Formats: sequence, C-alpha cells, structure tokens
Amino acid sequence: MAFVFEVLRVFGSTLRDVLPLAAVLAAFQLFVLRRPLPNPRRLLVGFGYVLVGLVLFLIGLEQAIFPVGKTMAAQFTAPDFISAGRHAGADALDPRAYGWINAFAFAIGFSTTLAEPALIAVALKAKELSGGAIDALGLRIAVALGVAFGISLGAFRIVVGVPLQYFIMAGYVIVVVQTFFAPKLIVPLAYDSGGVTTSTVTVPLVAGLGLGLAEAVPGRSPLVDGFGLIAFASLFPMITVMAYAQTSEWRAARSRARAARTSAGRVASEEERG
Repeated sequence: MAFVFEVLRVFGSTLRDVLPLAAVLAAFQLFVLRRPLPNPRRLLVGFGYVLVGLVLFLIGLEQAIFPVGKTMAAQFTAPDFISAGRHAGADALDPRAYGWINAFAFAIGFSTTLAEPALIAVALKAKELSGGAIDALGLRIAVALGVAFGISLGAFRIVVGVPLQYFIMAGYVIVVVQTFFAPKLIVPLAYDSGGVTTSTVTVPLVAGLGLGLAEAVPGRSPLVDGFGLIAFASLFPMITVMAYAQTSEWRAARSRARAARTSAGRVASEEERG
C-alpha cells in the first residue's frame, strides 16, 4: 500500500510539473498561431507515455540509485574513513582516502552523465541533424569524460581549499581559446552540452558528495566549499566536446593527407614505368 501511495505522489508531482509546459504549447498553438493541434489523439497518447516514463524513472531513482549513491558518498566522506588517526596530537589525514574519493567522483560523474536522458536526446538529435557527421555515442562519452574530470577536480578543490573562482576563470579561458580553433559545427553543441549534464540523475548525487566532503574535511564550510561541483560539471564538458571535435578533425586531416601521398606515389610509380 505504501508503494501505491508513493506512485500516486510521484505521479501527482510529475503531472503538476508537466502540465504548465503542455498548457503553454497548447495556448500558443491555438491562440497565437491560431491553428488546431496536429494529431491530437497521438499527442495525448504521447503525453501519457511521457508521464508514465517520468514516474517510473523517478521512482527507480528514488528507490535504488539515490540511496546507494548517497550512502556511498557519506561513507567515502566520513571522518573515520578520511582520518588515519592522531599523530603528535593532531589529525593525520590519509591521502589514499582522498584518492579514493577522487576516483569515486570521477566514476560517479561519468556513469551518471551517460545515463542522463537529456544528453541521450541531444546526442541522437545532433546525429540526425548532422547527417551522421556527429557520432551520438562519441558525443556522450566526451561529455561524460568532461563531467567526470570536472567533478573529480572539484572534489580535489574542496580538499586543498583553493577558491572556486580560480578554477572557473581558468576553465572559461580555455573554453574561449578553444572556441576560435574548434570546428564551427561543434561549438554551439559543446556549449549546450554543459547544460544538459546538470539534470535529474547527476545533480543530487554530485551535490551530496560535495556537501559531505566539505563537512568531513577539517576547516571547510559546507556552504562555501560544499557547493560548486555542479559548476565544474557544466564547464568541463564544453572543453572535452570541443577537444573531441578537434581531435576528430585532426585525425581526418591526417587520413586525407596520407591518402593523398599514397595516391601521388602510385601516380609517380605508374609514370616511371610508362
């Protein structure tokens, strides 16, 4: 019975969140564009699919993914795991514990980003609109690597206590420089990739990790140092996506140059025999 009430609660909250979007779309279609809704029956069925899918997705997250992720984040950032004991009257922090925290941050960032529905949708649409020039899986992996590296670096920042703005300013300098050299096709997509990573799956786990780590490390403030990991998760995918495009373009140029040299050598050889 408790599970039924939980399903109804999630369904009600999801319906409350989705209805304004549906109302705005319908209002503009009917009263601004003054055209009837195309295929209203299919739209209603699709709207039902969206509701059911979101409800099942959110319940699955709350029942399985979030509890496990929060428990592991709490265990990794617990003082008894981080502290190696007291030496000479002071806490001796075990650097190996922080290494495991960074590894966990990298792994959780990579895996949650690959599971983000928004990123999957964007990657598939980018592949469709580019005629296959943009690989959906390659784009998702590039974004996931950026999030993973960003969250890992953010966890390291909390440990060492360096102010957040220094990392953010340095990161955006790299983004601006990359923008001038990256393929123009990928730049807008790279900028949007930073936004789609901060969605349903990633944010709760990453925020919990940052707050738990700030509470466990001596001298850190959860309010000042605990937040900010999401900024890293939004910034570094832009860098990795443009780097992925630049690397792909460089490899393609090398392949074309190699093919041109092979063709020129074949022509020269034929001319010598002739």
